[in-house]
Amino acid sequence: MLSKFFLKRPVFAWVIAIVIMAAGLLSIYNLPISQYPEMAPPTIAIYSSYQGASAETVENSVTQVIEQKMTGFDNLLYMSSSSDSAGGSRLELTFAPGTDPDIAWSQVQNKVQSALPSLPDVVENQGVQVVKSTRNYLMVVGLISEDESMDGTDLRDFAKSNLERVLARVPGVGEVEIFGGGYAMRIWLDPDKLTNYHLTVEDVLTALRTYNVEVSAGQFGGAPAVEGQRLNASIVVQNMLSTPEEFAAIPIRINPDGSAVRIGDVGRTELGTEIYDIQGEFNGKPAAGIAIRQSAGANALDTARAVRAKMEEMGRFFPAGLKVVYPHDTTPFIKVAIDEVVITLFEAILLVFLVMWLFLGNIRATLIPTIAVPVVILGTFAMLGLFGFSINMLTMFAMVLAIGLLVDDAIVVVENVERIMAEEGLPPREATAKSMDQITSALIGIGLVLSAVFGPMAFFPGSTGVIYRQFSVTIIAAMLLSVAVALILTPVLCASILKPVRAGHEPAENAIFFLRPFFLWFDRMFFGLRDRYVRMVGHSLSKSLRYLAVFVVIVGAMGFLYMRMPTAYLPDEDQGILLAQVIMPTGSTLEQTKTVAQQVERYFLKHEKDAVESTMVLTGIGFSGRAQNSGMVFIKLKDWDLRDRDELKAKAVAQRATMSFSSIRGGLVFAFQPPAVPELGMSKGFDFELLDRGGLGHKALMEAQYQLLDIAARDPRLTSVRPNSMEDVPEYRIDVDWEKAGALGVPIASIHNALSASFGSAYVNDFIQGGRVKRVYLQADAPYRMLPKDLEKIYVRSASGTMVPFSSFASGRWISGPPRLTRFNGFPSINIWGEPAPGKSSGEAMQAMEEAVEKLPKGIGFDWTGLSYQERMSSSQAPLLYAFSIFVIFLCLAALYESWTIPISVLLVLPLGVIGGIIASSMRGLANDVYFQIGLLTTLGLTTKNAILIVQFAKSGLEKGMGLLEATLQGAKLRFRPIVMTSLAFGFGVLPLALTTGAGAGAQNAIGTGVLGGMVSATVLVVIFSPLFYVLVEKIFGRSSRRGPADEAPVISSGTDG
Repeated sequence: MLSKFFLKRPVFAWVIAIVIMAAGLLSIYNLPISQYPEMAPPTIAIYSSYQGASAETVENSVTQVIEQKMTGFDNLLYMSSSSDSAGGSRLELTFAPGTDPDIAWSQVQNKVQSALPSLPDVVENQGVQVVKSTRNYLMVVGLISEDESMDGTDLRDFAKSNLERVLARVPGVGEVEIFGGGYAMRIWLDPDKLTNYHLTVEDVLTALRTYNVEVSAGQFGGAPAVEGQRLNASIVVQNMLSTPEEFAAIPIRINPDGSAVRIGDVGRTELGTEIYDIQGEFNGKPAAGIAIRQSAGANALDTARAVRAKMEEMGRFFPAGLKVVYPHDTTPFIKVAIDEVVITLFEAILLVFLVMWLFLGNIRATLIPTIAVPVVILGTFAMLGLFGFSINMLTMFAMVLAIGLLVDDAIVVVENVERIMAEEGLPPREATAKSMDQITSALIGIGLVLSAVFGPMAFFPGSTGVIYRQFSVTIIAAMLLSVAVALILTPVLCASILKPVRAGHEPAENAIFFLRPFFLWFDRMFFGLRDRYVRMVGHSLSKSLRYLAVFVVIVGAMGFLYMRMPTAYLPDEDQGILLAQVIMPTGSTLEQTKTVAQQVERYFLKHEKDAVESTMVLTGIGFSGRAQNSGMVFIKLKDWDLRDRDELKAKAVAQRATMSFSSIRGGLVFAFQPPAVPELGMSKGFDFELLDRGGLGHKALMEAQYQLLDIAARDPRLTSVRPNSMEDVPEYRIDVDWEKAGALGVPIASIHNALSASFGSAYVNDFIQGGRVKRVYLQADAPYRMLPKDLEKIYVRSASGTMVPFSSFASGRWISGPPRLTRFNGFPSINIWGEPAPGKSSGEAMQAMEEAVEKLPKGIGFDWTGLSYQERMSSSQAPLLYAFSIFVIFLCLAALYESWTIPISVLLVLPLGVIGGIIASSMRGLANDVYFQIGLLTTLGLTTKNAILIVQFAKSGLEKGMGLLEATLQGAKLRFRPIVMTSLAFGFGVLPLALTTGAGAGAQNAIGTGVLGGMVSATVLVVIFSPLFYVLVEKIFGRSSRRGPADEAPVISSGTDG
């Protein structure tokens, strides 16, 4: 027998324990730290740009062309795309969790290559980018000039030229996005002057391409050379130009008399910027923003640390006055939240120690289970390292829950050894050997059953499966290690640490002398309680129908309350950051958007100064894409320690801000918290896609959106429902009469070039600035592209050389069109964000949206994306998870007891634990989320364990020839103390989780409350109902029905006397 083997070899047992602890310490040193395991589905993004094209043109000629090639992938969950009027096209392909991002990237890259020949030349020449990254920003790095020597354009160019590529090479960084662009050579034309000189835009383009070139002219003395050659030198004809003056001097036409018309004569040149319609401010100062998206599979903390280290390293070479700020960073929360859970872990160990000391009465007996804690906890870390897991919120919660469970095994051993010593007066070593004979099978049974409860969780698919897997593997590892320690090390400790107790005396008599009276008093009180309990069990056995009626009521109440619980995916957390979205009316200019965004910034810095540390405002770009009427604000809150009052928590700040912003005229502004899992989207609440499945057209989809928003606004379950799209904007349509143009001899290419260069901005070629290659753009100057009448100033040269005004072959009219088009899974779509109303859960909000869609015209459908997609997946999986866990428990118990019927008596008590968890969570207003489901499963394990302890002893009494009721009452009496003790140890172990505040409290409260409530009901009700069910099952199915009637009579009388 294992325990007897180690009782003879105590040093060997210690060696095993020391090796386990050493392996654990090494693992802790090497394990990565993260908030959650890698649960976000890998995302591959495809970018391309079609400068000057409308959203519709981009969608038809770029996005859809690429989209149609994206077929035949394994594990593709969904695909979304957007096309905007700034010429940008972005496709995002989201794969199932666990997909290798490198393989997915190469598959997508291959498909993109096959689409390239079908794309417009401009797009193909500029290239299509395929990147591995998560959906949202890991962090935003800001640059500000403290001495104001650099303006926004200078800062953005510095970021683009000196930092973009450096940061992109940092390990773990998937994508670097600069908000805005670097320097560009801008050539601003005056159409009137061009006409006066009889020149066209095409002439300027040709001159630029002719004179701004690098020419390779060869060498003097290049090989093969003549014998005796003494000179070898390169010949340089011309280099790329680099200053505005050099560009202004380029001749467009040289006249026969030697005079020349230069670019400076028909326009002006300046060092401008690539992108004028994105601007940033940090706390009111001009700023450049660099957004970092982490690559799929990277560790967030390590990546953020590496980015900060790289910025510090680069800081030595920054110009004077340039300062780096971090207006948005999702990683400080991870560190603080993990630290909070570690504190909770130590609080749990201390509370468990105190509970054990109270019950065991002497410090020696208490030390034995306490020594088991570090051995098992460190061993569990070693197992995490073996499975390639990280130290995250889930593995740490599993550790906290495991503490209460793992001391149970050691307590059961110690308590039984002490009982045998007190009853039989055996010395510690013999008492230990005898005790282990009695309880080894129960310990192994409990270990297997608890593993069985958590085992099925490890096989669930999707992001929810990732959460469950981390949790279940950690708890199973802790459980099995705890059983191993209880069989190997605990008996050795009992034999060597415990003092002998004379028969008939209590272990508490060995307590510290000044505490002895207290412990003896506690024992007397407890034994009095135990006698009352045994009488109550006897009463339940004699009045079984009454108790069964109570049981039926409890089960009914449990079902009713469970169905009423609101559902959610994960609890919201105060992550120390907020986001705000600015949506201006259609056609608003950058200036108008900036005014509203600055109002938002002032509100946070003035009215919320106790909670807010900094704000960064970006205008011209928003969560819904690039447009002059969009803006976004990153709000960084002060440290959690400085925001300990409820009104300074992120949720309260966001609610007050949104209320205040509702009074802003001329714009919609929403402040919101990021979601619990940053990789699964940008917004908390729900992420909804409204789809045109019936091919009804863009107009019908927009009308359906207005209808849906109207229904949502009236629904009390919803709040802050907003489209993450843009309304149609006025567009000016130019109709060219091709026959007239042909008759006038105007080439079609000349018409297109003239238009796109004047009103768009034509990319010509490159120039050198600051040792780096940058772009040259040609465009009509601002005063000449303000109104439709400015089109009349454009002239095109005909084949015969005459200047033909635009108005002679083209006319224009106003229409409306989309500034941004989005698609989801190949259907035109509109993304809608929203949140549940206060007191409602995300599950109820999602239900409300699904009901609202049913009222829309036929052909309009919907889909969930991001966090909502995962929530839908998880809510449908939960019942299956419970059912499968119960089925596995049944099989394990059947194997353990070699009986098909005894497990039924254990399974019947499961609802008694569950009801406590449901009542506790409902009273605190918590939702049925992933953490609650984990808590329920833990409660199932605890309930089963308590029942096993009673049934195991009742069964062994029965086998020794005792009567059924006598054996059951004996089992209940003997196991009452260890059940109450282990349950209290477990309860106090999770108490810090249920009560904690601060960073990460949302998740800790969610899991702690359910488990604590379940523990209370599992202990109070199970100790009464478990003996009852065992007796009933044995009477109906068991061996007692096969005994003779002579055996039965005395048993019943002894039972009723008890």
